Amino acid sequence: MSGTFVHGRDIERETLDWGGLGWISRPSSTGAGRLTVLDVTLEPGHGHDFHKHPEQEEVIVVQSGEIEQWLEDERTTLAPGEAVFIGAGTVHASFNTGEETARLTVALGPCVGDGGYELVDVSGEDPWSSLRAGT
Repeated sequence: MSGTFVHGRDIERETLDWGGLGWISRPSSTGAGRLTVLDVTLEPGHGHDFHKHPEQEEVIVVQSGEIEQWLEDERTTLAPGEAVFIGAGTVHASFNTGEETARLTVALGPCVGDGGYELVDVSGEDPWSSLRAGT
């Protein structure tokens, strides 16, 4: 059998200025090669600004709360049970515009490096730097 159980105590957690990451599965913790899975929180009024994953596809599933989800220059609101698929290299962002912490399950594949994850921040570039100016 190839696999491993992941208990709460096994999840490496990071606190960021916009929320937090819980690394459920990635190469360095589970030996995963094709799938990185995270438990993500977005605090009210904060978000994960515009970025892309050049070699990875991503799915974000809202577990609780609501988020303003951007896919390139389109946006929508996602509620619990709703999701977005993001193709490799596609610019996207997630913002919590609600009153409660939003909790998301995020899966990316294939894994990139030991961390399982590659991110390119484009939030300071046009047109991404001005897309939310009217919101």
